[in-house]
Amino acid sequence: MRYLRYSVLVLTLILAAMQFYTLRAPQPLHLPVQQQVATSNSKVGIHTRLAGFASEELTERTYTQVREMGASWVVELFPWAYVQPRSRYGYDWAGADLIINHARRQGLTVVARLDVVPQWARPASTTDRFLDPDRYGDYAAYVAAFLARYRPLGVRHVVIWNEPNLAGEWGQRRPDPAAYAALLKTVYPQAKAAAPDAVVIAGALSPGLDLGGGDVRLNDLTYTERFYTAGGGPYFDMWAIHSYGAQSPPDAPPAAELVNFRRAELARALLVAHGDAHKKLIITEGGWNDSARWSAAVLPSQRVRYTVAAYRMAQGWDWLEATCLWQFGTPWRTYTYQDSWNFTAYDGTPKAIYWAVQEAFVP
Repeated sequence: MRYLRYSVLVLTLILAAMQFYTLRAPQPLHLPVQQQVATSNSKVGIHTRLAGFASEELTERTYTQVREMGASWVVELFPWAYVQPRSRYGYDWAGADLIINHARRQGLTVVARLDVVPQWARPASTTDRFLDPDRYGDYAAYVAAFLARYRPLGVRHVVIWNEPNLAGEWGQRRPDPAAYAALLKTVYPQAKAAAPDAVVIAGALSPGLDLGGGDVRLNDLTYTERFYTAGGGPYFDMWAIHSYGAQSPPDAPPAAELVNFRRAELARALLVAHGDAHKKLIITEGGWNDSARWSAAVLPSQRVRYTVAAYRMAQGWDWLEATCLWQFGTPWRTYTYQDSWNFTAYDGTPKAIYWAVQEAFVP
């Protein structure tokens, strides 16, 4: 009996050690034959929401539909917390492998947004957007490992954080352009060491004026100026932006006090003013909402027209790399206005906006 108890204890300890130290066994993928995107507008892109689902059927269906819509670019989140959930000493690439390999087989260019802090890398009782300077090195190592793994599969573009001018995206702290500049300064050399031709993209800012006196949101234009003042300019290759149209048509002229699609031009002007005219911008979120239950939405017919027109307008901006609007679809319903950003229903059924983009840009 004592021997049996001892054996059970040893087996329990072994299983616990395997849980902590071993990686999730990679699953074989069932990849389709290589495809290419047929489109008359190589800047058409979309933001997908596949991280965390680990469904090969959903992933293949989504990327097949993206390609068939005529989009060449996809933005996808690859959470640090998913890849290194336990410590800095191991990686679980299964979910990212699934997404990257299927996107590649559909001929899509992946823009990888990298954020979401694992629990081991932040203080207790903080959010998963809380990243202290003493953890910048750990995050940079994740970015470098991501590029080392996926650059051979064609991935060059990595977005460093998301909307750091929002308190909610900066760990419920006041937005800090100097701290974000310091983060990029830490990440940039490691990313380039891992993949010299990597495109390090500064995380897109939430567009609009100050909220809460700058404690909740710091004006994106102000944030950009302070970022440059803090010395962040040399540590990015491309500048991401979020170009939401609100209730204005895409050709509405930009103004510092307005949120509209052409606010992108104001961001471009700031880069030019700071000597970065050679650096391109990329839209990683944007678009219009057509919910009947949200006061900030537009009519469904307007959304269709505005979206197609915005893609065409962006095609003529030689300083813009791609236009990846929010969002292709989610495999769930919120039963709120959030569902009305989608290009497909929760079950994958294309909406009118999907067919309109396909008709406009697929030869």
